[in-house]
Amino acid sequence: MIRVLLAEDQAMVRGALSALLKLESDLDVIGCAADGEEAWLLAQGEKPDIVVTDIEMPRLTGLELAQRIRERGLGCKVIILTTFARPGFLRRALDAGVGGYLLKDAPAEQLAEAIRKVHRGGRAIDPQLALEAWSGDDPLNDRERQVLRLAGEGLSAGDIAAQLHLSQGTVRNYLSEAIGKLGVSNRIEAYRLARQKGLL
Repeated sequence: MIRVLLAEDQAMVRGALSALLKLESDLDVIGCAADGEEAWLLAQGEKPDIVVTDIEMPRLTGLELAQRIRERGLGCKVIILTTFARPGFLRRALDAGVGGYLLKDAPAEQLAEAIRKVHRGGRAIDPQLALEAWSGDDPLNDRERQVLRLAGEGLSAGDIAAQLHLSQGTVRNYLSEAIGKLGVSNRIEAYRLARQKGLL
């Protein structure tokens, strides 16, 4: 049996995914999490083979969850299941070591097959998205991305500095760099453009 942990913040989608995967004789859904932090705790305790996670979730995104799983050497593999058909997200997911990246409008049997393939050590990536992912560059570094995301959530430079243990001047520098790299005139436009391109 392949032990699967689901991380999805929308209850109805989470329930539907769980029900669909339980129809497969070789898949065992061992837990469901409503946010990234809950998924992280469950992953440590339950030791799943595969974590299927959305990207946009409260407290910890699916990409941050994948990165943490890899950095802490948890041993389970990650499949991203998302509505975001954005090359920037796929590139960052691959950088975080995910084994699969599928869109939510894919047929249900495709997810089950992807779980089996990733469990065997393969990769399961939406082919169209894979082509697009390498056609554009991501100009932002991790820290610029982190600061820009917090700014877009409405935090002031002082709040961001306190949260990330940086000086306010350093935060302003990161924001200024991100604005310049994206070719826009302020942090709001930078945040919107970065989200639209899947860079956040």
